[in-house]
Amino acid sequence: MMMKYVFPALLLLLTGCSSPDGQSVQKAQQAKVSPARSLSMEQLCKENAAHRYNTGAQNIAVTGFVQFQASYEVRGYTPREERFVCAFDPDGQFLHLSMR
Repeated sequence: MMMKYVFPALLLLLTGCSSPDGQSVQKAQQAKVSPARSLSMEQLCKENAAHRYNTGAQNIAVTGFVQFQASYEVRGYTPREERFVCAFDPDGQFLHLSMR
């Protein structure tokens, strides 16, 4: 007797949750970084690290480029094995240099 009332109620709940056209599915958006932009961020990071560590930019090694939802990070190290991370905003503007 109770199943006669539970099944239609459950069916109504499930029908209300489904999307009618299937096009309302949201996906994460990721901006693509152009090679020119990533190279300019790398160069800017090298210049800032060279200034901070009192060495030439040609002596700075960049080991990684990581993209997050709202920022970018460029990782590297100096000839004395001092590690650092440069942070950039979504537009590619330099934010800060962190020593690691």
